Amino acid sequence: MNANVTVEKLHDCRDAFAATLEALAAANPNVVAVCNDSVGSSKLGGFKSKFPERLVNVGIAEQNMVGVGAGLANGGQLPFVCGASCFLTGRALEQIKADLAYSNANVKLIGISSGMAYGELGPTHHSIEDFAWTRVLPNLPVIAPCDSIETAAAVKWAAEYQGPCFLRLSRVGVPDLLPQGHVFELGRANTLREGGDVTLIANGTLTHRLMKAAVLLAERGIQARVLNMATVRPIDEAAIIKAAQETGAILTAEEHSIFGGLGSAVAEVVVDHAPVPMKRLGVPGVFAHTGSAEWLLDEFGMAPHSIADAAEALIKRR
Repeated sequence: MNANVTVEKLHDCRDAFAATLEALAAANPNVVAVCNDSVGSSKLGGFKSKFPERLVNVGIAEQNMVGVGAGLANGGQLPFVCGASCFLTGRALEQIKADLAYSNANVKLIGISSGMAYGELGPTHHSIEDFAWTRVLPNLPVIAPCDSIETAAAVKWAAEYQGPCFLRLSRVGVPDLLPQGHVFELGRANTLREGGDVTLIANGTLTHRLMKAAVLLAERGIQARVLNMATVRPIDEAAIIKAAQETGAILTAEEHSIFGGLGSAVAEVVVDHAPVPMKRLGVPGVFAHTGSAEWLLDEFGMAPHSIADAAEALIKRR
């Protein structure tokens, strides 16, 4: 390897989640974890070793898992309910709606391996509808951290927040973008790069790809603003309106269907308050096929160079 080549360090956000949860549990005896036969994939092995009596494994029974979480919350515990996002949100949506959102139960949902992180397991395991299913529910903040630092901050925030929330985490490694000590604020976007020609908005695994696309655009003389929109609901309307007014075009990218997710949430704000040309990148209303998560993102037009090309074309529509 060339000595001048910098190797990007990638972090699994599940590790940050697990470490933060263990620290919270050490400080608060009411913190409990509930999972669906997913101790390994939820990275709860350390929690199980340290607090075996505070881990509830319901087996492959997601509806029961959410109900158990609601019962624990009603009993004064602070449950973190962890499972593969595709099954947690798909199988247990009614329980999330009735037992958590409607009842305003103090349960923290952790959707693991979201988006297309399961890759080769194919369409049954892709979770590209979870934003759409969860963000329509009242009383349920929906959050997708962009890196391990924001994951840890969001988990700490969730422990203090009174009410249900949904944290969407991937198993695909991403570089850290935010500074150490970052404090998560619900409904607040982070400006990662300033620019006045176009705004790029993403969260989760796509944020670092937008940063790379912005560098490519700068080489073409285009200055792109990059917003990390970790909170899908409630969304940062002020940041979106400001971006629309100041840059005149907005591109979103997400590891989700283009219908009902982050792009749709941003478009709702744009059409109501500051109409400008928009482009939504994501899975275009199809069942995503089988393949690695990184390959699938590239295949659906979300490689950094493809994002840059789409942004450049978007600018021409102004």
